[in-house]
Parts: sequence; structure tokens; C-alpha cells
Amino acid sequence: MQSNQLLDTFEEYLDRNFPVSNTFHPIFQDALKEMLDAGGKRFRPMLLLSIVNAIEPLLVKNSLPVALGLEYLHTYSLIHDDLPAMDNADLRRGHCTLHKKYDEVTAILVGDALNTHSFNLIANAPLSNDVKIELIKILSSDGGIDGMIIGQAIDCYFENHMLELDQLEFLHIHKTAKLIAASLKMGAVIAGLSTDIQNSLYQFGLDIGLLFQIQDDIIDETISTQEAGKTTANDGAKNSFVNLLGLDGAIKSADKLAKKCENSLSLFDEKIQNNLLELLKKYFNRHKKQ
Repeated sequence: MQSNQLLDTFEEYLDRNFPVSNTFHPIFQDALKEMLDAGGKRFRPMLLLSIVNAIEPLLVKNSLPVALGLEYLHTYSLIHDDLPAMDNADLRRGHCTLHKKYDEVTAILVGDALNTHSFNLIANAPLSNDVKIELIKILSSDGGIDGMIIGQAIDCYFENHMLELDQLEFLHIHKTAKLIAASLKMGAVIAGLSTDIQNSLYQFGLDIGLLFQIQDDIIDETISTQEAGKTTANDGAKNSFVNLLGLDGAIKSADKLAKKCENSLSLFDEKIQNNLLELLKKYFNRHKKQ
């Protein structure tokens, strides 16, 4: 299955499986699906599905609930990241953020719902219990206190204190890169790949995630909110690679990391290479388009 077909398959599955809360609450059901229905790259579920498709294509269908769980968890993190207590953003995926369209309480609770329901989706996926336990362990760690949560906590706490480069990398490896790395590793677990390959894909995912963050900082500096589809020019007082290294320094850092990622990809099995390259090639150098 080609990358565009894989994405279509995932989007169709999402359309049939939006979260449901059938109560007398007048807005919660609409709010629950709002940000999922607003689009997005679906990058994390596509990483997972690309690995499964490369090695065990017959398992793609059974992997869709897990991929959807990843998208749920990622979307919850965006909703909470946009809250007034954090980034206080007005726009996400080209739409009003949930706390702007509805209210802050609704946005918090929708995020909570998507977070917890992501694990329900994985627990009920048509995969072996051993595989599902391992998937839940990976996602709860890298999406939780060992990954995304501590990264976000550091980001917020040190918002007005300039970090050193190694600290900034630690922040974004945990806040952003670990969930990307987990997506690849979870695909490898479903496909039955060896522990060594799982770990290699995980390390590759960490590099991809860090590259994406540097690129996002560059994009935030160089394009408008309308072009980005989310609130930009919002990092002047925050820790970012552009603020620490300067725009030219951040671009050089992204160039170097993009080259490393391309080299790392070339070391994987040809089927993995082909599936991931089809997905990643448009992202490796996206910072150069600005």
C-alpha cells in the first residue's frame, strides 16, 4: 500500500470512529471531535502504519485502532498546549483553539477524554495481549512522565529563563521527539521486529523529532500565522533553537540533523526505507522552504 493510500485508509477509519459521548451535554460531543476533524498531518499514526505496512501489511487493518490512539493522544497534547496557562494560542490546524471556540473547562476535559480513551482503543485492538501490553507501556511512558509531560513541564517552568543547548535538546526530545520515536517503535512491536531494530527505529525517531522541533522554531520565526495554520511569532520570550542559536545557527543545526536522519534511514531494511522515505522525504528539508 502506498503512503497516500495508507493515509486515506487511516482517515476513513477516523471518520468512522470519532469518540462518542451520548449525553445531554449541549456541546461536549461536538467539542470532542472538533480538533480531530480539523485535519493535521497524521504524522505519528502514519509512522506506525508505515512500519507495519513494510513488514506485515496484513496487520495494517488490525493496527488502525492503535494508530488512532496515537492520534488521540497527540491531539489531546495540542489542545492542552494551546490553553491560556500554557501557550494561550488562538489558532490550531487552521481553526480556533477549543478554549477560544468553547471555553477553557471544555478544552481541558476534551483533552483528558482523548488522552484516556487512546489507551482504551489500544486495549481493544485485535492484537495479542502481549503486544497490546507492550504498546501501552511504550505510549504511557513516552507520552507521560518519562516523555511528553516532563518536557512540557520543563518548557513551562523555564519559559522566561534561557536554557543551555543540552537542556533545550532534553526539553524537546521529551516534549516532542519521544512520541514520534514511540510511534515507530510501536509499529515495530506490532510487526514483530527484533529488539535491536525496535531500538534503532526509536533512536531514528528521536532524531526526526528533534529535527521537527528545530524546523518548527525556524518556521515560527519566518512565516505568518495564516500560512502556518497555527499561532506563530509566539516564542519571543520562550526557549527555542532560534532564540538560542540565532536563525542562521538554527538552520545549520537543522541541515546537519536532516543529513544524519537521511543517513540513518539508509541503514534500515529496504522495505522500511521505502515506506518511511515516501512519508518523510517532504519533511527532511522543510525549513529550507522558508
